[in-house]
Amino acid sequence: MPPTTAERILDAAEDLFAEKGYRATSLGDVADRVGIRSPSLYNHFRNKEALYQAVLERLITEFSQPLAALESQEVPDQERVMQWLEMIVRQHHANPNLARLLQHAALSGGPHTNEIIERLFRPMFQPMDARPDVGDQFGQLHHLGLQPWAVMGFNNLVMSYVTMAPMYRDLLGQDPFSEAALDNQLTLVRTLLKAVFAYRDH
Repeated sequence: MPPTTAERILDAAEDLFAEKGYRATSLGDVADRVGIRSPSLYNHFRNKEALYQAVLERLITEFSQPLAALESQEVPDQERVMQWLEMIVRQHHANPNLARLLQHAALSGGPHTNEIIERLFRPMFQPMDARPDVGDQFGQLHHLGLQPWAVMGFNNLVMSYVTMAPMYRDLLGQDPFSEAALDNQLTLVRTLLKAVFAYRDH
């Protein structure tokens, strides 16, 4: 079944917000990319902010569903953290627009930023804060109060890959979004996370 006009508008808006950010994207830009007249957009979204919110809602929902399913599984806590981070890497590889859109929001602003933080980022902190044994897996980082910074650091590592790796395409000698590149990134993330788990202040 071909996409509806509303879905085509969301697809175009998502790409443009990811490319240019909220402030630099106009409804006219979106209409041009869809191939419709600007007034027709208002049949589906009342203004640019509503369109942006709909794009965010779709992205965050798609991104969060596999993570919510993982959270419900009965696995050892250290393994849960590893699986959680690997899932985030895979999700960003599958749809790099989310990281690009969020980078624009961080640099130049946009509506619903607090909602993004609450829905997307807070869960990355809460599961560990709620489980002292998981926090203990972070060893000295946890005892020094640096566990949130460790979480932020890994999140930034994953998201900056999406936004910066294309600049290194020639240096890498491969498509940064290929399966081979994904395997390399996952190996790096696993290695670093194991080092964090093992770190102790002797």
